[in-house]
Formats: sequence, structure tokens, C-alpha cells
Amino acid sequence: MRTRTWVSAAVVLALAGGAAAVWMKGAGNGAAKEAPAGPPPLKFVAREVTLPQRTTMPERVEFSGPLVAPQTAIVRAKAAGTLLALDVAEGSRVKAGQVLGRMDLSELASRVAERDAQLAAAKATLVQAERTHESNERLAQQKFISPIALENSRAALETARGAYDAAAAARDTVRTTMREAALVAPIAGIVAKRHAVPGEKLAEEQQLLTIVDIRELELAGSVGTHEVGKLTPGMTAEVRVEGLAEPFRGRLARIAPAAESGTRSIGVTIALDNPGERLRAGQYAVAAVTLKDAGERLTLPVDAVSRVGGQDHVWVIEDGVLARRAVKLGRRDDAAGRVELLSGVPEKATVLALRFDNLREGAKAQVAPAGSAGSVASAASAASSPRVE
Repeated sequence: MRTRTWVSAAVVLALAGGAAAVWMKGAGNGAAKEAPAGPPPLKFVAREVTLPQRTTMPERVEFSGPLVAPQTAIVRAKAAGTLLALDVAEGSRVKAGQVLGRMDLSELASRVAERDAQLAAAKATLVQAERTHESNERLAQQKFISPIALENSRAALETARGAYDAAAAARDTVRTTMREAALVAPIAGIVAKRHAVPGEKLAEEQQLLTIVDIRELELAGSVGTHEVGKLTPGMTAEVRVEGLAEPFRGRLARIAPAAESGTRSIGVTIALDNPGERLRAGQYAVAAVTLKDAGERLTLPVDAVSRVGGQDHVWVIEDGVLARRAVKLGRRDDAAGRVELLSGVPEKATVLALRFDNLREGAKAQVAPAGSAGSVASAASAASSPRVE
């Protein structure tokens, strides 16, 4: 009996020891699994990184404003009278010299008749003064009148001649007014606006019609005083007009000689040919003059630069870790999507070409070889943080 008891105790102890060994081994394996091994490095594909590149960056000087028609004429009434007819409407196309309407010019006609009568009277007075002076000259030669009387006769003749000239000038003025009072188009173009209607009593110099010639338009804008020195008349400009997709070519026609009062801007004018008359005066347009770059500049993609707290910075990979570097930028070319890098990173630095969120300075980073299947960061997810293997 005692022998069986000792055997049973030995078996129990052996089982307990085995269980303890198994538990210790499992506990050790679990501890090994939970031990931190550190996060794997972030991997970026080749298209997600870039090196600063040297390239030319043409500068664009832009300005905007409405299109205006420099060839604009306003037809006015040259005399008071009643408007009898107006033969054109807004939008009508007219030729230079074309009759546009008729006015009742009876008052002006009566003034012409009055001036004709005054001229005739002045002529009669002049003829009489000439005859009198000729007679007095003969009498003075025969000593029948005094020299003073002869001088008086000559003065009367000059007065009559002056009165005649004045009457002739007044008659010509009225006749010119009568001729100009005819309603004719001074230029070829399109009727932009009618300011009067038939039957209306018109005053002298009252507006009747506005005619515009839109075969050539102008864009009047302004540039800063720091930019105007880069421009010269004759430069080619690209003009984009609201509502139209394709750009138009214009030329820098004029630059104002002085800055506008109270501003630091100077007026510039772009001339724009409009042979097909697709454009209309009053449309808003933006013009850009491209200035060639004299040399190459160190540049980065615009998407590589982030701005936080008013400071521009980029992310670089240095010695296998991420680092954020503050940079100073210069000229920007939105068309090419690049910006000039003045300082902040060396020319051979490896820069992240896209913006990523949740990047940590000091995190391990690698650039995967081209075509590597293990590369996990994607340019299509530029707004998210790169994944890890």
C-alpha cells in the first residue's frame, strides 16, 4: 500500500512538472511575439519623389479689363429742330456717309435766308461806298475836296468792305450748319444705341445715335509700377475673353506715361484684331504678356511644397529618414506646375513630389526601385499618408 502511494505521488509530480514546463515555454513564446520590433520603413515609388531641376521659367505679366471699341462715334443734332424720321435701329450695320434720318430744319433754313439778305445788303453798301470813294478821288485831284474828306471816304469804304466780309462769313457758317445738320453716318459700323425717337424736339448738340466699329477692339488694363519696366509696345499678348475657350492674339499698343492718381499702377492698352466680329465691346478679358527667362532656375513641382503657418516647406529623404525643410520660393509658373527654389534644400536632395498627410519627421523612408512590386505609396493617393509593407 505504501509503495502504491509513493508511485502515485511521483506520477502527480511528474505531470505537474511537465505542465509547468509547457506553460513556461508558451509564456516565453508569447513574450517573444509581443516584443516590439519597430515599424517598417515607408516606401515611395519613383514618381512620388523628385530632384530639384534646373529649367527656364518664363514670367507672365497679366492684367484684365473690359474690351472697348476705340472707333466709336456719336451722331448729334447740329441744329435745333424736330426729328422727322430715324431709319436705323440698334444693331443695324451702316456705312460711312449713309443717311440715317431726317430733321425738320425750317428754322435753320430761315436763318440761311436771313444771312443771304444781310449779305446782299452789305454788298449794296459796299458798291455804293466804292463809287463814292472813286468820285471823291477825282474831286481831290481837282482840289474840289480836302484831303480830310478823302480820308473819310476811304474809311467808309473799308468799313463797308469789312461789313460785307462779316456778312459773307455769317452766311457761310449758317450754310455749313445746314449741310452738317443732315443725319449721316460719320463712320462705318454698327448702331449701338438710339438716344432719340421720331417726333422728338431736339436741341443743338443733342445725342441721336452711337455707332461703333468693332473690327478692332482694345483692352484697357493696368500693371504695377514694378512690372511696367518689363513691357514695351509691340509685345505679343495672349487674350482670353469670358465665354470663349480659345485665346486670341493681341499686341501691346500703348503704355501710359504716368501712374494713375492715388495708385501704384500704370495703364496699358492691348490692341486686338476682330475681323470676324466674334467679340463685342464690353466683354471682360484677361491679357498675359510672356517674358522670356534669361537663364535657368532651380525648380520643384508645385505639389511638392506645403505651407503651414505662413512658411513654405518640403519633405526630403535624408540618410533613410524623413525630414521637413523650410524653403524660400521665387518665381512661379502655374502653366508648367513648377516653382522656383531659392534656398532651403540642396540641388541633389531627394524631395517628395506630392503632398502626404500624417508624415513624421525622423520616420524611416525608402525609395523603391523602379518596377518594384513592394512599393506601396501611390501618386494617386497624394492626399493620404503612404502605406507600409
